[in-house]
Amino acid sequence: MLSRRSRYALRALIHLAQREAEGPASIAEIARLASAPRKFLEAILLDLKNHNLLVSSRGRSGGYQLATAAEAISFADVIRALDGPLALAPCASKTAFRPCEACPDVATCPVHPALVAAREAVAAVLEGWTLARAAREAPPFQIS
Repeated sequence: MLSRRSRYALRALIHLAQREAEGPASIAEIARLASAPRKFLEAILLDLKNHNLLVSSRGRSGGYQLATAAEAISFADVIRALDGPLALAPCASKTAFRPCEACPDVATCPVHPALVAAREAVAAVLEGWTLARAAREAPPFQIS
């Protein structure tokens, strides 16, 4: 399951991708358009900044903007930054592999190949889906 943190983050980042040429957006604007609680979103944006997906600037025209081009940021990047590995179990993870507690040997585990295949399928989709693609394909966010 995708966490609320990742869902709000993706909505916020897609908004920033749609307005990439306009410069920084305020937290208030991002929260309103992402339909996210402001305080919760502030913590999420700070985490994304710490993972080098966002940059921030202070002042009257300050706010948050993407750290790199929207084409270079995948959904997988965002989800990994906030939720960790994409794998269903640690034994199937490429980025955080460790043997499962319940399995004595990964090499002979009958479940392991399915978990690896699931991770590869999910990763292929999420790594191929960029913020730029989502920004192009999604309708612009509307202020209600």
